[in-house]
Amino acid sequence: MAEGKYGKYIITEFYDKFELPPERAWEKPIMGRGLLNGQRRTMEHMVWMDSNVIPGAFYAEAVWFWPQARPKVIDPEAAKKSPGIPPHVHPFPELLSYYGTDMEHPDELYCDVEFWLEDEKYIFNKSFVVYIPEGVKHCPLKMHNMTIPIFHFTMGPGLEYK
Repeated sequence: MAEGKYGKYIITEFYDKFELPPERAWEKPIMGRGLLNGQRRTMEHMVWMDSNVIPGAFYAEAVWFWPQARPKVIDPEAAKKSPGIPPHVHPFPELLSYYGTDMEHPDELYCDVEFWLEDEKYIFNKSFVVYIPEGVKHCPLKMHNMTIPIFHFTMGPGLEYK
C-alpha cells in the first residue's frame, strides 16, 4: 500500500489469496508472477482486486498471456479437463477485454480468441471489449495460434469473483 491519506486505496503487489470457483481451480497453480518451474507462466497476473484486497472494492484483474503451450507449465491431464476458461455465469455484469501488444498495430491480437456468449461462438483477432450482462453464460474462452503477448483486463461490480 502507498503512503498518504488515500494510500489505502492503491495496490502495487499481486494479491494471491483469492478463492476461485471450482471450475477455475485448474488455473490457481499457474497464477502469479515470475517464472514457474523455470519457465515463463502462460498467464501472468499483474493485479487482483476485490473487497478482500480493499474493503468495498469491486472485482477486477489484469493478466498478461504469453505465447507458449500450457502443457509446459501445468499438468497435461488438468489441461485436457479444462483447456480454456470454462462456461460460467456471474451474479454481476462483467467487462472482458483483450488487447494486442504490437505498438505499431495495437488493434491486432495476432491470435484467434474463441469466445462464447450463451450458445453463440465468436472468434476475435482484433483487440476487443465485451459487456456481459449479469447471469449471462459466457465462455469457454480459448486462444489459438498466439504469436505475441496479449494483455487482458476484466472487471465486474461484484465484491468478489463468483
